[in-house]
Amino acid sequence: MREDNQSSNMDFILLGVTGQQEQEDFFFILFLFIYPITLIGNLLIILAIRSDIRLHNPMYFLLANLSFVDICFSSVTLPKMLTNHLLDTKAISFEGCLTQMYFMIGMANIDSYILAAMAYDRAVAISRPLHYTTIMSPLFCVLLVVGSWVVGNANALPHTLLTAQLSFCGNQRVVNFYCDMASLFKLSCSEISFNVKMMYLGVGVFSLPLLCIIISYVRVFSTVLRVPSTKGVFKAFSTCGSHLTVVSLYYGTVMGMYFRPLTSYSLKDAVITVMYIAVTPMLNPFVYSLRNRDMKAALGKLFSKRISS
Repeated sequence: MREDNQSSNMDFILLGVTGQQEQEDFFFILFLFIYPITLIGNLLIILAIRSDIRLHNPMYFLLANLSFVDICFSSVTLPKMLTNHLLDTKAISFEGCLTQMYFMIGMANIDSYILAAMAYDRAVAISRPLHYTTIMSPLFCVLLVVGSWVVGNANALPHTLLTAQLSFCGNQRVVNFYCDMASLFKLSCSEISFNVKMMYLGVGVFSLPLLCIIISYVRVFSTVLRVPSTKGVFKAFSTCGSHLTVVSLYYGTVMGMYFRPLTSYSLKDAVITVMYIAVTPMLNPFVYSLRNRDMKAALGKLFSKRISS
């Protein structure tokens, strides 16, 4: 039988976050707590934005799309991890592994590009307020979101196809709680130099939104610092503060994971991935709602409407 056929018929073993049973029980309880909160929190953000006409503007349109992507992002890995723990198995099929990897790469990229679009939106609102409605038109906002999905999937597809061509002859133990490229490359008995180069190229594509975010906020800060009013400065920084918090959490953990040599990856890195896969999507609704009076008002209105009905 050919090696590629052997690979397609094999199962991988997901070692989990730490590989220690007692600690895996802890992370199971943690994820069982985090995942429903992530779903409910982000769904509430979407429903609040949809139900309140005051929030029908570019900033909240992008936020609603970010919440939707965060739901998808968490749902790629956490349900599988929870199910495996309940069924006392760590297995995932080769096809399931590739599918999980594809959606992980795609959703991570879409998330980063929508964050960049949100930063651009804030830069336009603060630096060019008179032209804001013209620049951030409904059509342009839709194009930003559609473009994020197209680029995200376009970046995920070649990595998945290249990984599908690899042979896995012996070790099937993935040192993580989901299938990621770095862990799979270390298990392969094929030549992976081209795959590794493509992975770092993909990291570069993933990093482009961060450059856009930095440029956008340089523009924001240069504009704000020229404002003589202290109240205006405070308002501008409070508007951007939530977004900056999310960007710092998201990119800080991702860069800590992938901006280093492949040989340095180990099971300990799974703990880092918990931050951007599970914790950040859960925190986003709290960060954006607790620091935003309009969002809190919309959520309050949504709750009162549900209670009265």
